[in-house]
Amino acid sequence: MSRKPFLAGNWKMFKTGEEAVSFIGQFKSVTSSLTDRDVALAVPATALEAAAKAASGSPLIIGAQNLHWEKEGAYTGEISAQMIKATGATMVIIGHSERRQYFGDTDDKVAKKLGAALWTGLVPVVCVGENLSDRESGRTMDVLSSQVKGSLAGVNPAEAHKVVLAYEPVWAIGTGKSATEGMAQEVHVFLRRQLKEILGPQVADQIRIIYGGSVKPENAANILAQSEIDGLLVGGASLLVEPFTKIVSSPC
Repeated sequence: MSRKPFLAGNWKMFKTGEEAVSFIGQFKSVTSSLTDRDVALAVPATALEAAAKAASGSPLIIGAQNLHWEKEGAYTGEISAQMIKATGATMVIIGHSERRQYFGDTDDKVAKKLGAALWTGLVPVVCVGENLSDRESGRTMDVLSSQVKGSLAGVNPAEAHKVVLAYEPVWAIGTGKSATEGMAQEVHVFLRRQLKEILGPQVADQIRIIYGGSVKPENAANILAQSEIDGLLVGGASLLVEPFTKIVSSPC
């Protein structure tokens, strides 16, 4: 099955609204010529509305980096799916490894956030990935299986095709290390098999599985050449227009 590639930048805790507008002003024309793929930016919550307005009229997708599963309530500092959608953003990252590591995002919380995103009509990018000790002890597939099953628990199969699953080996994020193309392909094949067990082959074949972890212009094309890798989740290299343009323009 042919799946439309999905290439997203995650700015993490970088860039003000003004800086986001400047970046998008230089970058958004790039996406107009890339009609065979989806290109997205996940920006800080404070820059969401400005970024969405700056991207208006272009195919560039603007998304948030996290959300709360409740519509509203006494959750100081949190942001709901409805609030995200009201800014003009249409995507959200859920369960990023940094959220899991530093902010207590368990598989159960990820599943609830996924439900809120789907209910509101946001494209959810659900992250899974093993840490270095898991990799070195041979537990990679066990960890990923548990994360996928837990994070997608309760998802309606009729909506599951909207999910983008991001494999991001924790040991490769921000370290300069990247999984080899073969390693990434092996994991993506395994994740596709897990999705088929959970959701059935027809739905699983529609879900895009993307790779994240020290993606750079130098390795993007080789990673994307793998048959089961449907796109990229880019961190540091998405903060500058030139390298991110090279990455999203890579052959898919």
